[in-house]
Amino acid sequence: MSSPPVLAAVLAAMRCPACASALARCGQQLRCERGHCFDIARQGYVNLAVGGRPAAYGDAAAMIAARSRFLDRGHYRPVAAALAALAASLGLDPAGPGVVLDLAGGTGYYLAAVLDALPDRVGVCLDVSKPALRRAAAAHPRAIALGADVWRPFPLADGSAAIVMSVFGPRNAAQTTRVISPGGAYLLVTPTGAHLAEVIGPLGMLRVESGKAERLATSLAGLNRVADEPLSYQVPLTHADLSDLVSMGPSAYHVGQAQLDRRLEKLPEPVPVTVSVSLSAYRRP
Repeated sequence: MSSPPVLAAVLAAMRCPACASALARCGQQLRCERGHCFDIARQGYVNLAVGGRPAAYGDAAAMIAARSRFLDRGHYRPVAAALAALAASLGLDPAGPGVVLDLAGGTGYYLAAVLDALPDRVGVCLDVSKPALRRAAAAHPRAIALGADVWRPFPLADGSAAIVMSVFGPRNAAQTTRVISPGGAYLLVTPTGAHLAEVIGPLGMLRVESGKAERLATSLAGLNRVADEPLSYQVPLTHADLSDLVSMGPSAYHVGQAQLDRRLEKLPEPVPVTVSVSLSAYRRP
């Protein structure tokens, strides 16, 4: 688990997922005043998922391994750097309260980049996948990993997050606005229609839903958009890179490995692929 000062700082923001009361550390458990207990896993994460969908709903070990390989090769490093720069540009009071919360944060890759840019903050990676939590628990010395379904109430107190992040992930607008502190921010990274355009069709990957940006803006009506920055670049991807790219996301549920291998054989190597995203920031008045 994280060092005592970091854990203590995050515990102040955490709430029991069963009754919403405060949590305290008791040995290798977290407990609330009503007696609900949650074990601290050997790998350092705490599973706070209660009710709702089973943990098996989250990304499988093979998906998380593919994501780690892909991200470790640096293909999305410019995205992480731009997100960290956007977080640093917000001008948050270094002494102010609030954690950095990464929703469906996976391996903690993007959270680690943002924490590097905000040396006075601690972070929470929220994910339902145990394989992801095991990796996220070691992603950064100032972060912890918590098992929770982002479509259920977050196990955090009202106004406890200075920054909430959603990178290529699901967005629970009601819970996000609840936990953002006054003056805090919601940072989003969303793909544009040009994202991965060269390989979506040939590899049978899922496309960006039409009207998604409009629905997002409507759901965040209580927040003020203060930044909307495009980021686009090309990166040469080998067949191994492309295999991991498909296998690390929701397209993995629709394209089997044998079918993917056949499709990759028809492509040149490497393939110049466009990474195109929008980085947005919303502030709470």
